[in-house]
Amino acid sequence: MAEISAKLVQELRQKTGAGMMDCKKALKETEGNIDEAIDWLRKKGIAKADKASDRIAAEGLVDTYIQPDGQVGVLIEVNCQTDFVARNEAFKSLVKNLARQAATADSVESLLAQPYIQDTSVTLEQFIKQVIATLGENIQVRRFVNFSPAPGVSGIVDSYIHTGGRVGVLVELNAQTQSAIGNEDFQSLARNTAMQVAACPNVEYVSIDQIPPEVVTKEKDIEMGKDDLGKKPENIKEKIVQGRIDKRLKEMTLLDQPYIRDQSISLEELVKQVKSKVGEDIQVHRFVRYVLGEGIEKQEISFAEEVASQMGAK
Repeated sequence: MAEISAKLVQELRQKTGAGMMDCKKALKETEGNIDEAIDWLRKKGIAKADKASDRIAAEGLVDTYIQPDGQVGVLIEVNCQTDFVARNEAFKSLVKNLARQAATADSVESLLAQPYIQDTSVTLEQFIKQVIATLGENIQVRRFVNFSPAPGVSGIVDSYIHTGGRVGVLVELNAQTQSAIGNEDFQSLARNTAMQVAACPNVEYVSIDQIPPEVVTKEKDIEMGKDDLGKKPENIKEKIVQGRIDKRLKEMTLLDQPYIRDQSISLEELVKQVKSKVGEDIQVHRFVRYVLGEGIEKQEISFAEEVASQMGAK
């Protein structure tokens, strides 16, 4: 078996929060496969199911653009190297314009090829290079997504930005008629749903029926393999596992979360309340949540090295 490197152990620790020796053992048991090692730790009850510790910080901004009529919305992440540049007004302005232009793009490549709205003599890619030269840092458009209701579907898109551009959410809600779109209760529901997503980092699906069968099977396999069930009768084991799976699946779904403004009801119950006020069916159609820098490994540099680097650049 290949030697388990310290770097691999550290990566598993960052992803799971487990101890060094537990991570090393898990990697040995799974022959260095980090995904299988995570499942192994979960079966032992050492690692949690959420991915919060996998989100390694990087600098930049997450921002949104919502068309005035609420029919088009964009969520975008643009990265830079330091928080100092992320707070620069030129960088903030660039990100806002990128979000606006991403409303008509279908990929990062097509976005960068567009003429820049404030100077059509250059493309966005060329303008970003100018900003890089001015600010002295690398800038990258990492990702974006745009939402708009499908043709013939009545709906609205809304967004929410949290913690100064470090967390962003885009949501789409659908109704049966265009009159519902102008309803204040419906519009308020869209905004509150976006805030709910921002507050629930482990939520991945709107409802349980959207969870793929393979995800359910994987969760069941993990629960069935846990050590604390080893000596229990099979019929008791099945009941315990089903209860744990039901709980886990609800943790993954948006509509099952306690409503952030009133913990006595779920978001699903809030949707039902708004349905009765609007007088027609309402659905939370989809959402996406960006956390700044999640999955990007930030270069480790000491404060002294950072200061020396900045002084040398002057």
